[in-house]
Parts: sequence; structure tokens; C-alpha cells
Amino acid sequence: MNLNQIHNVYFVGIGGIGMSALARYFKAIGKQVSGYDKTPSILTSELIESGISIHFEDCVALIPKEYQPDNTLVIITPAVPKSHAEWNYFLDQKYEVKKRAEVLGIITKDTFCFAVAGTHGKTTTSSILGHILYESGADVTAFIGGIVENYNSNLIGTGKTITVVEADEFDRSFLHLHPNIACITSMDADHLDIYGTSEAIEASFVEFADKITDKTKLFITKELPIEGVTCSVNEDAVFKAFNVRIDNASYVFDVQTPTEILKDLRFGLPGRHNLMNALMAIAMAKTYGTPTEAIAKAIASFKGIRRRFSYQIKTENLVYIDDYAHHPTEINAVHQAVRELYPNQKVLAIFQPHLFSRTKDFADDFAKSLSAFDEVLLLEIYPARELPMEGVTSQWLMDKMTNNDKKLVTKEDLIPSILASDATIIVTIGAGDLGELVPSIKKALNETV
Repeated sequence: MNLNQIHNVYFVGIGGIGMSALARYFKAIGKQVSGYDKTPSILTSELIESGISIHFEDCVALIPKEYQPDNTLVIITPAVPKSHAEWNYFLDQKYEVKKRAEVLGIITKDTFCFAVAGTHGKTTTSSILGHILYESGADVTAFIGGIVENYNSNLIGTGKTITVVEADEFDRSFLHLHPNIACITSMDADHLDIYGTSEAIEASFVEFADKITDKTKLFITKELPIEGVTCSVNEDAVFKAFNVRIDNASYVFDVQTPTEILKDLRFGLPGRHNLMNALMAIAMAKTYGTPTEAIAKAIASFKGIRRRFSYQIKTENLVYIDDYAHHPTEINAVHQAVRELYPNQKVLAIFQPHLFSRTKDFADDFAKSLSAFDEVLLLEIYPARELPMEGVTSQWLMDKMTNNDKKLVTKEDLIPSILASDATIIVTIGAGDLGELVPSIKKALNETV
């Protein structure tokens, strides 16, 4: 498929974080862009403000008339049901219909592609890498699965020759990519609704790793059963972060590379997992040839990602952090970071489980992760693309928790319940629509500070 012959790009599910990055990209390179989504959100509002036409009703009549099969690319998200009227119309009328991952494959095929894979850490690692390359003057476009605070966007740059992409294992999407340099941050079991077993996920990652024939261009954590260049914090590895200390709420550390030691790098994102993400990005940029000074400067100026340990309130008496964590490993990382930064303070976690299948598959691990917090408020499960599963409820999950201070709350009761707590550290956790509630939680808490 030749993107140069495409005048119009239509998105079915334009409000998704990965889809909206592509929408911004096609708008930036001069294509006519519009689309459908099920519900309005902060992201769809931002896209509309940028001049992209979006509607929220599954209605074929709302598709622009000038969008014809010979001049239009249709991009769909896996979250859209097979019964979707617009999607079926595009198929019946023989439009070019592609998944988001296939389109990323087409875009990256003719570029020098950095691909960031892993069940956790993709978004942070790829945004740090995109920021390093962009700040160093590289001709880069980075497609990010989150809103990067430095750019207030999930697209960094609009370069033509270098791309940075998240290599998403969901639906085996990452097998469409053409990476030149890649990393794998983790291979925990996830998406068992797609894969069935953790062995199947591992096999898929091995297949992805095989796309990099030169293993000096594939970066891995030490425990992964894959051949590549090792990266580690405080352990022997080819790229090693060490001498780690906290100074003024930032990490300061040194990095041993195969050829030199980078001294006193400063990095503002909390949590050892983020230190590992930064190290992966540094290793890839260094191997590509980015100058040390540019790397150091970019690492220090990186502000983080919306909904990734994102400070909403930070005062002497109250801290409110919002995080997208939706897997037990990610919740553990949030807990570790909070305890490291705020020892001996009471922590309230508000969690909205994401997907019935994920809640069912990891119920015991979720219960253990959440029980580590001092107090927990639990919302109902956010279904996303799924129908309810019998017996899989937030009450069922809460009954597994060993924490005594726990409560199931509705969205309506959430803010009064938060205000009733005496916790000085508050974290909202989850990948559903909890993020839409953050502004009103912040407003209510600010009125009490």
C-alpha cells in the first residue's frame, strides 16, 4: 500500500491512545483525518481542537462523502466489535481497512525503526527514547502510548527517517513491525484472553526478538530467556546503572557502557522500574550514536507521562498521584516508589480493575499487591471490550484481600470516601475511565488543603 496515494484517513476508535497518535501523525503530514469513537474524552476533545472531525454515533451517514475506497485508508482498533456498522460498511465497499499495528508496520518499513517491547514499561521507555532523539536533533517521529508531559501529546516530532514505536504484544501486533534496534523490558503474563498461556506469550516475544538478526541491537533485562545486550540496575550487565542516589526527589546515577562511564545523570521519575526504563532508552540511544551530552541533558529534562506516577497535588501535608497501572507488577512498582519517597506515611490507594478477564487471571496477585497499601477504595471493574463474567466482580476481588481497611465504592461515593480518609498520600490506579475522574478528585482535595 502506498501512503502517498491516500488523501483521507478514517479511524474507527479514534480516541484510543495509540490510534490518536496515528491520527495526529497523519494530520501533521497533510492528510484529511476524521473518525468515530464510542464516547467523548479528554483525548477526543484535543483531537477536535486540532481540526480533526469526530462523531460518537455508529452511523454510516456520518462518514464524509468524499472518503471513497480509492482515496481513503481506514484504520480500526481491536476493541471495536465485529457488529460495528461503519466497520462492516467499509469492508462491504472494499475500502483499504487496516489494523493500527499494520499501519505502523507500513510507516516503519521505510524508516530506521526503534521498537520498544515488553508487558510493562513500553510507554515510558519509548517516550524517554523519543525525547532523547528529538532533543539531540534527530529527524524522528515517536508514536507513544501515553501523553508525554514535555509535548502535551502522544506524538513526538514529525521526522521522516527515524521512528520510535511501542511494540505491542496485544493481538500479536508487534510482529507487523520492522525494527532496526529494539528492547524488551519484561515478559510477564498478560493478555491471557488472547494468548491462553504464559508460554504462548513468551513464544510470541521470542518471535519478535528474532526480527533483530544483529543481537547487539537487541536490549534485554538480565532475567529474560532471550539472547541480547543485557541492561541492569546495580547488577553486572553490559549496560549497568550504579551509584544510584536520591537528590532533591530525583535519581542521580552513573551508567557503565561498553566503552565509557556516564557520570551523574539526573532523572526525575520515581521508582526503580523507571530507572530501568531510562537505562534501556540510554542504551539504545548510545548504541545508535547519540552524543553523551545530549543524552544527559534530555534525561534531566524529561517530565514524564500523563497518568504514569503523575503528581496532581504535591504539598507538605498532602500528595496525590495518579497512575495508569493495571497489572499486579505495575501496582507493585507504584507501591515501591511511594514507599521509597514517602516512608512512614499513610497511603490510600483507589483502584479500578480493568477487564473481567485480567481480574480473573490475576485475582490473587491483585489482592496481594493491593493489600500492601494502608487503605484501599475499590471501584467496579471497567469492562472495556468485554462482557461480564459470572462470579468475577470487585467484591470477589476485595474478599481475597488481607487488608482490613478496604471498601467497595461507587463513582458517586468516591470523592466523599477519599475526603473521609486521614491518609496523607493518595494514589489513583487503573487504566479504565478513572482517569476522567482525576480533575474532580484533585479539585475536591485542593479545597481541603
